[in-house]
Amino acid sequence: MRSFLSIISAALLIPFISAAPPAELAKRQDTGQWDSVNLDDYILYLDQWGKDNANSGQACASITSVSGSSVAWTTTWTWSGGSGVKSYTNINAKNNINKQLSAISSIKSTWAWSQSTSGSIVSNIAYDLFTSSSSGGSNEYEIMVWLDNQNAGPISYTYGSDGNPTPIVSNLSIAGKTWNLYYGSNGANLVYSFLTSDKSAVTNFSGDLFAFFKYLTTSQGLSTSQYLTTAQGGTEATSGSATLTSSAFSIVIS
Repeated sequence: MRSFLSIISAALLIPFISAAPPAELAKRQDTGQWDSVNLDDYILYLDQWGKDNANSGQACASITSVSGSSVAWTTTWTWSGGSGVKSYTNINAKNNINKQLSAISSIKSTWAWSQSTSGSIVSNIAYDLFTSSSSGGSNEYEIMVWLDNQNAGPISYTYGSDGNPTPIVSNLSIAGKTWNLYYGSNGANLVYSFLTSDKSAVTNFSGDLFAFFKYLTTSQGLSTSQYLTTAQGGTEATSGSATLTSSAFSIVIS
């Protein structure tokens, strides 16, 4: 849920790691706080933006294979102490970004993944997309689609008596699943978060992410003049230990 502009600023401090042949990529594991791997269609960001808030821990990541528009990748992380998200290791789409929503017809995506954990963890696995009122401008809206929620919670303006966030809309049928929609602000931009209504994990997503935008533009007032500035998917890790293995990940914007 971190502003993508801050990721860019940090990334400018180090050179991109240029794309290597798949066999070489599979042998390499990146562990630096701001490491990145540049592929033809994607960039892997090892974004440990909250690392200094932890008592100990780190995240590691690697690309395991590339086939056409699909990439396989894995990340292992462990964090203890402190508060808030420590890392958001993610795959970021490079092509057809900075187009107005009115000029986009689809954002087709597949994401097949599995996760192993050690004890209790706090994390999510989610798509994270940002929009702005100008091409390449500052983020104004963040649209999250959570495929897994492990003891975390979405940003929300409203909370129930039990302290849990409350949705502004429940039981929305989008992309073959049923979702609850949460709405709030992270202090930098407004955030729409879609979480499965039955709290189940979606371990094999295949659908059009633009369907979520269509709902927001027709029913929640999001303007079609907004520009899509970022489209990515990854895991926000707060505490515990886990390994996320993505056997197939793709985002194709057209």
